[in-house]
Amino acid sequence: MTSTKTLWTGVYPAATTQFAEDLSIDYAATQNVQSALIDDGVDGLIILGTCGENNSLEPDEKRKVLAGAVEASSGRVPIVAGVSEFTTGRAIQYAKDAEAAGADALMLLPAMVYVPTTDELVAHFTMVAEATSLPIMLYNNPPAYRVSVDFATLEKLESVKNIVCVKESAPDPRRFTDVINRFGDRYTVMAGLDDIALEGLMLGASGWVSGLTSAFPSESVRLVAALAEGKFEEALAIYRWFMPLLHLDAEHDLVQSIKLAEQIMGRGSERVRMPRLPLAGQRRADVIAWVEKCAATMPSKQAKLAA
Repeated sequence: MTSTKTLWTGVYPAATTQFAEDLSIDYAATQNVQSALIDDGVDGLIILGTCGENNSLEPDEKRKVLAGAVEASSGRVPIVAGVSEFTTGRAIQYAKDAEAAGADALMLLPAMVYVPTTDELVAHFTMVAEATSLPIMLYNNPPAYRVSVDFATLEKLESVKNIVCVKESAPDPRRFTDVINRFGDRYTVMAGLDDIALEGLMLGASGWVSGLTSAFPSESVRLVAALAEGKFEEALAIYRWFMPLLHLDAEHDLVQSIKLAEQIMGRGSERVRMPRLPLAGQRRADVIAWVEKCAATMPSKQAKLAA
């Protein structure tokens, strides 16, 4: 079902996949997470991205989670399906199935594990794009996936009309300006790394694909809205309050940290599938302390107390 909201603007949480105690997918709980985020005002959902544990799910499970998200949204916000497969053929098939299931757009990753040449990366992206009519956002995250969607790649993809957006998760805010300067309005750019999100939005990103929004959606939505309203001091105050948690999005255990934050905030379970394990020891204690501090000092709470 197609949403009436504009793609690639506002806040798009990378929604988590929820598991039962036996680590089977809890489809009802997963839909509840998705619906709650929409109710809290997010502008779109990324389904089956990194935080959705895409590569820990079986093919049929991915398709069922996506179908559930389309149902949960009921056209209220765009549903963007992550395409993260080990081979180009599997990515093509999943893109076709996602379109048939009612997804509004795709977030396309390089093929997993293999590190391609520029020509191989271009071929992978092009072949998947040609298999669907859906608009596509490329996911650039060199630290996580060891692949850079560099300028040479973007230049070779300019003629692929449905590749329209780049999720920029390189840990260098200069990249936003460089992409915009080089390509103008050919590619929409979204901020994809939580702890440089405000910088990205100020430098021209159209929206924010966020991890920690799953735990604190209202504050995330307000941060972006305040900036759009020209209330920079308010946006900066929210960002500074949020930063200890936003840094978690840049770590390799981001999924466990975000799901633990969700659990503390009563929004989901911390259960993850192996090879991931829930956080333990000092790391777990630290994340709990940071989440609890943020929960106790939420800007919206402080504003109510001041009033």
